[in-house]
Amino acid sequence: MQEDRIRHAGLRDRVVDADHAAALIQPGETVAMSGFTGSGYPKAVPLALAARIEQAHAEGQPFQIKLMTGASTAPELDGALAKADAIALRMPFQSDPDARKRINDGTLDYIDIHLSHVAQHVWFGFYGPIDTAVVEVSAIREDGTLVPSTSIGNNKTWLDLASKVIVEVNDWQPAGMEGMHDIYYGTALPPYRKPIPMEHVHDRIGDTTLRCDPDKIVAVVRTHGPDRNSPFTPIDATSERIAGHLIEFLKHEVALGRLPPTLLPLQSGVGNIPNAVLAGLAKSGFRGLTAFTEVIQDGMLDLLREGVLDVASCTGFALSPAANEAFKRDIAFYRERIIMRTQEMSNHPELVRRLGCIGMNGMIEADLYGNVNSTHVMGSRIQNGIGGSGDFARNGFMSVFLSPSTAKGGSISALVPMVSHVDHTEHDVSVIVTEQGLADLRGLTPKQRAHTLIANCVHPDYRDALQDYFDRALQHSYGKHTPHLLPEALSWHQRWLETGSMQG
Repeated sequence: MQEDRIRHAGLRDRVVDADHAAALIQPGETVAMSGFTGSGYPKAVPLALAARIEQAHAEGQPFQIKLMTGASTAPELDGALAKADAIALRMPFQSDPDARKRINDGTLDYIDIHLSHVAQHVWFGFYGPIDTAVVEVSAIREDGTLVPSTSIGNNKTWLDLASKVIVEVNDWQPAGMEGMHDIYYGTALPPYRKPIPMEHVHDRIGDTTLRCDPDKIVAVVRTHGPDRNSPFTPIDATSERIAGHLIEFLKHEVALGRLPPTLLPLQSGVGNIPNAVLAGLAKSGFRGLTAFTEVIQDGMLDLLREGVLDVASCTGFALSPAANEAFKRDIAFYRERIIMRTQEMSNHPELVRRLGCIGMNGMIEADLYGNVNSTHVMGSRIQNGIGGSGDFARNGFMSVFLSPSTAKGGSISALVPMVSHVDHTEHDVSVIVTEQGLADLRGLTPKQRAHTLIANCVHPDYRDALQDYFDRALQHSYGKHTPHLLPEALSWHQRWLETGSMQG
């Protein structure tokens, strides 16, 4: 690593290896680490900590920590610690298969919360004090401030509240990131809050670096390791059809005057379908777009490079290895067009509402009336978590949920009589899109929503069955406003558990 990545003389004296840094974390501590969707997470200390905990367990000693992050991380963090049975409690979001298995086995406690709530909840002390923060940065400046790397997430809060801080300085991260970040220090807790001085996506309202009392930094670890995100998966035909329905709808909204030609700031979840939507926007002639989102993935980099997107605001990246290399190569170009904010700003409900964001997120299932389950398979097994989808669904100008109409080779329908778990109520869902079509639910009564969803979004293999359920519910339900047959409402899920298919 080049010496100028650690430019504070006093902190240069605290450089140790990962094993020595991990030894500073004690059993039972609450440890807050950086990281957001596989970017900007510490690469070395979590692995060393996992090895230390495995050794302690082999000697019959109990050793677990409570782990907080910005969102999901990567195998070197969530995966390594989960495999070592090192985590007693995890929050606020995860996507690691080993962690997921333990959560669903009941051996790892998990708190799944809106990403915009994390900082506030921690400041109020809902989870107790933070003992140690482990944060990756790309550099330490002469004044001791920290240049973030490819995510910010909750790092500001972790550094403010932790009793001691371990900093990983990763020289794999591009030095040219300095100046890309916008860290707002004007937040306060109720009743002392003031308006956030931000009117447009491109507004900068904070510092370019993170502040941290140098006396709290107990160790600095030099690293050189890449962010771990999956290679880009080619967009499949189903995702293209879903994207096509949404793009046509957006063009129609522009023609009606309900959206400007530049649309409104876009928020996009991570995955193949959102990437397909972004690709569709480019092909459809849209220009001058903006994004106010949590994560930038490959598709948004493409839109910035092609001039479709003018500016994008985020808190982290989810880039394939190839896109990561392109980002690093053209860092000067992207630094002028990407603004990275803290998680409490990227997901702030008031900013989402005021800017009028269009939220586009995936789902596991939706029901007849537009309630959406985005977290739990068959009602009880967590997949990943709610993440930031609720921040944008509840507060955005328009909330769109996208999914293939079936899963598991057609054995599961994404449209069911009643969702087995509710993350987004019918009141917060504007549009549902599958490869079958699009249902605009705005301004519709519950029964009208049911008719629209059945006609437009349900797979043909399930359409007659769902129509039959709805027709009989209209006749025999306890009430006629939102008709349900309670003994049958979750029967599709139960049938899948018993037979491996929702089809009768």
